[in-house]
Amino acid sequence: MFRRLGLLAASVLVASTVLPAVATAAEFPVRPITMVIPYTPGGATDRTFRSLAQAAGKYFPQPVVVENKAGGSGAVAITSMLGKPADGYTVTVIVSVLQRASHQNKFSFDTVKDVTPIIQVAGLQYGIVVPPDSPYQSLKDLLDDAQRRPGMVSYMSAGLGSGGHIYMEEIGAANGGIQFNHIPANGDAQAALAVLGKQVDFIAVTPGGWESNVKAGKLRLLATLGEKRMKKFPDAPTVKELGYKIVHLTPLGLAGPKGLPPEIVKTLHDGFRKAMDDPAFVASMDEMENPLLYLGPDAYAKAWAASDIEEGERVRRFLIKK
Repeated sequence: MFRRLGLLAASVLVASTVLPAVATAAEFPVRPITMVIPYTPGGATDRTFRSLAQAAGKYFPQPVVVENKAGGSGAVAITSMLGKPADGYTVTVIVSVLQRASHQNKFSFDTVKDVTPIIQVAGLQYGIVVPPDSPYQSLKDLLDDAQRRPGMVSYMSAGLGSGGHIYMEEIGAANGGIQFNHIPANGDAQAALAVLGKQVDFIAVTPGGWESNVKAGKLRLLATLGEKRMKKFPDAPTVKELGYKIVHLTPLGLAGPKGLPPEIVKTLHDGFRKAMDDPAFVASMDEMENPLLYLGPDAYAKAWAASDIEEGERVRRFLIKK
């Protein structure tokens, strides 16, 4: 009899330790979710995910709180998240520039193995922009001059290894190995100030760095790098239609730490997927002209792993000087 009572007590003890964990996963989230954005407030990535977080608050029982942790091409944000439990309460925005940085620097984490991709959301547009009185009336003018004067035509991107940097180097390589004078900025805003002050010949950054000034006539848009022309700037051709066969939209998505339970991944994915369809978020993306590039957890994990290989090849080709 005492043995049966002992076994019963043991089973109750086991149940008491297991059931709360199951209930916690089933009830997730019971407190606010923190979304870490790896850039300062106001930029294209920040605006995209602030809008997503606000919309997601309608579809989770708890709010999604934004936290900006800039630095290290996204490494600061990832490190911050990896220091937290893998319970779904901290997620971060992941961008391909992080992968490029990981192939140039030694990080304390692996950009593929140490994260759990949750959802790919959108892509970032890029533009090639000059001062209004620039002698370059087209991208061809710019490239022809850069070919005549190797290393003399200067430009700024948002930083070393940023999308604008890589994409301009690809354009140069596709046109006989053109050598530009690249000057890395500390974000789109600094690049915009440099071209406004004519410290560089052109910039290659996201619309946050030039949209308002192009509208005001203070800068001129030569071309964009998307699949289609931007609705706000229908006179600016895409690089693709100019015959350079290059299209780039930097994918943006959300990830959690390694070991995030599948049921938590599903809950997070489902909430953010609904937020992507929310009219307010869709309107925000239309206003920014950031195309939606949805991928679910499995497809995004595969795409993120493939991206790491591609970005490593880009680093070896364009960023590591032989």
